[in-house]
Amino acid sequence: MDDVEKAILISFDESGAIDSELKLQAVNFCQKIKETPSICSLCIEKLCFCKLVQVQFWCLQALQEVIRVKYGSMSLEEKNFIRKSIFSMACLEGINDKMCVVLDSPAFIKNKLSQVLVTLIYFEYPLIWSSVFVDFLPHLSKGAVVIDMFSRLLNALDDELVSMDYPRTAEEVAVAGRVKDAMRNQCVPQIVRAWYDIVSMYKNTDPETCVTVLDCMRRYVSWIDIGLIVNDAFIPLLFELILVDGLSEQLRAAAAGCVLAVVSKGMDAHSKLSLLKSLQISRVFGLVSDDNDSDLVSAIAALITGYAVEVLECSKRVNTEDAKVISMELLDEVLPTVFYVMQNCEMDAAFSIVQFLSGYVATMKTHSSLQENQMLHISQILEVIRTQIRYDPMYRNNLDMVDMIGVEEESRMLEFRKDLFVLLRNVGRVAPEVTRIFIRNSLASAISSSSDKNAEEVEAALSLLYALGETMSDEAMRVGNGLLSELVTNLLSTRFPCHSNRLVALVYLETIARYMKFIQENVQYIPLVLAAFLDERGIHHPNIYVSHRASYLFMRIVKLLKSKLVPFIETILQSLQDVVARFTSMNLASREPAGSEDGAYVFEAIGLLIGMEDVSLEKQSDYLSSLLTPLCQQVEVTLMNAKALNPDESSLQIANIQQIIVAINALSKGFSERLVTSSRPAIGHMFKQTLDVLLQILVVFPKVEPLRTKVLSFIHRMVDTLGASVFPYLPKALEQLLAESEPKEMVGFLLLLNQLICKFSTLVRDILEEVFPTIAGRVFSAIQRVVDSSVTETNTEEIRELQELQKTLYTFLHVIATHDLSSVFLSPRSRDYLTSIMQLLLHTSCHHKDIVTRKACVQIFIKLIKDWCAKSSGEEKVPGFKSFIIETFATNCCLYSVLDKSFEFGDANTLVLFGEIVLAQKVMYEKFGDDFLVHFVSKGFPSPQNLAEQYCQKLKGNDIKALRSYYQSLIEHLRVQQNGSLVFR
Repeated sequence: MDDVEKAILISFDESGAIDSELKLQAVNFCQKIKETPSICSLCIEKLCFCKLVQVQFWCLQALQEVIRVKYGSMSLEEKNFIRKSIFSMACLEGINDKMCVVLDSPAFIKNKLSQVLVTLIYFEYPLIWSSVFVDFLPHLSKGAVVIDMFSRLLNALDDELVSMDYPRTAEEVAVAGRVKDAMRNQCVPQIVRAWYDIVSMYKNTDPETCVTVLDCMRRYVSWIDIGLIVNDAFIPLLFELILVDGLSEQLRAAAAGCVLAVVSKGMDAHSKLSLLKSLQISRVFGLVSDDNDSDLVSAIAALITGYAVEVLECSKRVNTEDAKVISMELLDEVLPTVFYVMQNCEMDAAFSIVQFLSGYVATMKTHSSLQENQMLHISQILEVIRTQIRYDPMYRNNLDMVDMIGVEEESRMLEFRKDLFVLLRNVGRVAPEVTRIFIRNSLASAISSSSDKNAEEVEAALSLLYALGETMSDEAMRVGNGLLSELVTNLLSTRFPCHSNRLVALVYLETIARYMKFIQENVQYIPLVLAAFLDERGIHHPNIYVSHRASYLFMRIVKLLKSKLVPFIETILQSLQDVVARFTSMNLASREPAGSEDGAYVFEAIGLLIGMEDVSLEKQSDYLSSLLTPLCQQVEVTLMNAKALNPDESSLQIANIQQIIVAINALSKGFSERLVTSSRPAIGHMFKQTLDVLLQILVVFPKVEPLRTKVLSFIHRMVDTLGASVFPYLPKALEQLLAESEPKEMVGFLLLLNQLICKFSTLVRDILEEVFPTIAGRVFSAIQRVVDSSVTETNTEEIRELQELQKTLYTFLHVIATHDLSSVFLSPRSRDYLTSIMQLLLHTSCHHKDIVTRKACVQIFIKLIKDWCAKSSGEEKVPGFKSFIIETFATNCCLYSVLDKSFEFGDANTLVLFGEIVLAQKVMYEKFGDDFLVHFVSKGFPSPQNLAEQYCQKLKGNDIKALRSYYQSLIEHLRVQQNGSLVFR
């Protein structure tokens, strides 16, 4: 072993036994050798004698690199030497009377040799080395070794150059075109003849060689003359290989792959149809019914589905009646087998079941009525859909426990089913009655099965029924078209043995909810609906995910049926007694999953039921009292004992109180303001007492943020429920909420004030004047860090909270201004913050990134000008405000901010902001007259004079659209004049 061979072995070593320094030296040594002028001779010599595969691979790699990089600078003699040597190796010929050992090497060495040959073909075929393929053919008689090498060469040519399955450069595409054209003209017929002879000769003695040749041939069918394959010699041979039982399975599968390539070849629709018909594909149908896991069955399945796709495509593209009839006959012939394949065989990933079936269903839409065989196909399509949407039983436990595997499988199936349900809808439109009968039969089959092992079949049948409901209009559902009445009756009266299965239980409940429009019109079914939701199939289901979903769906059903449920209230409340008791007894939190508030849906449903005026006052009071009293008592007990609790007990009780507030909050949603304040004030009194109790939470647990948030939410609720009668409770509530609020909580506090202002307007003036100074002090102190919108720390949680607070503050100020409460800003205690407010609003109206926020600030200014500035030149209501508006707001916001190039007139939101800015100018002129006009014109219109005159004229007119249009053109003119810098500032 010489130094070169040693260096190559060391550089390839991956054992870790060789010193890294030595390995680096070896790599560098090998690299230097590559750069020597004699590298090609050295590599070819090593390839002739050395049997070390590392050395062989390195030499072939080096040759390929040299040809790629230095081909243009090589001498003619060197090119001839490389060409002759490499070709001799591939054809099992001697080099200088020495036999080369490369073809005895492993497959990866032979593949590398074929790549070197392809690199030469890239540069030399057909202009320099025109005979490469023709010269190779006589050597195929040497047997399997050379045939294998020739196939590897053709495969490498496809991989490296011809196939368009890989991205190619423009140069590579051009070379590929040149090579294919030359091969078609010169050698393709001979190559195809060689393929035929080899397969005919070796089919019984060396099937492996035949498989190699056929797999190679399959790649070339797409671009060679199809007549070379589709003839009286080759097609019978391929079908003989597929159909003869004694041949190897791999050989039969390879032949099927070649026929699929023929079927898939692009050509004129009429020619393709003739070809497809001539194949008599029905000969292979019987091969898919045996062993569905074999390579042969997979190949036949791919052939049959590929054939069906091409027939369908032809049916769309042919334009003669005869051709359409033929395509439909071929489809009718192949479809039963396609359906069998879809249901029983592993499908090729490239084949889209849904796409194919959707295409077929689309062809039926053109028929006025469906024939018997098409009706049969529709039934088979429905069967395919049912098979495909069925979960695999192997995931049953994962899906029931909702572990990681179960979550992934459920997500995958949800995504996969989307297209199948679209297909179901399309089938339902083409053949509505067939679809309904199929779904009825599926449900009946699922019902009749006594085993709990058919969970997947039941789930699929129920999912089909659910999907059917999605396709029906409200009117059709109300009337109960077709079999709907029977379907719903069967659904409601069935108790499946597998009902404990989470997916079955969920889809069962969802399906009932889907058909509620029908139940509304057919109230005789209400007891069955209630039973399904209230027993162990629904809210009392052992699986907590099911019981939570059932609670939500039940609430929606109550909302829908409402007064129709009055006769059943007692029954419902009795059934829910244990659920309610969980909320009215201690240690609730320990039995509920963390963060769960689904029990709230049960209370909301109860509230909707007992909050109706159809329920007598006496019963209503009894029901409400029986719920509120124990809940409030539990809170009161906890509050009384709060100081004595250890940390663990305290956190449990806090969680309990949270759940109780959520429950009461949900319960109150069923009671309207009119009922609790006007028609039945006694009910309102019960909610006021509850509010009294819950407000104590803020006193006892002043710093527990989750509790404060829940109480705040309840106050929101009571504002809506109790109306103005909530006022006596607000001062204390607001004081407690304001006492400890962090920026995040302050957002919620401002939202509550916004709700109060929007609902009661000027009635909340006194309350607002009381709390505004504290709010202003807190908020301005907190948001100081984000007033400058260019702040860089935008990704910290604290900054995000402060930005949210700032955004809410703008809304708050806007709500105050637009509800005739701007006097709040001027109250003695609030005046200290007036300058800060004005500066913030000014800065925001000019610079904020969010255009909608800028618009809100401009609107605030417009309202303040209207409120605080009289037309007469008497005493100013707010000293200095007029001059601030004229000299600062008008100039900075209405002129400079608009002149800035960042103000994009092409943006819709910006145009709305611009409209407000123009309106502000109109209002300023109406209030300040020439004081505004003279100052604004002097700042903004240096020349020419007629611009100022036209502006004044438009401003004094009554056409706001004309003013806006003129001002936009004026700004664009000034932008050109200033050439990108605000020279007027």
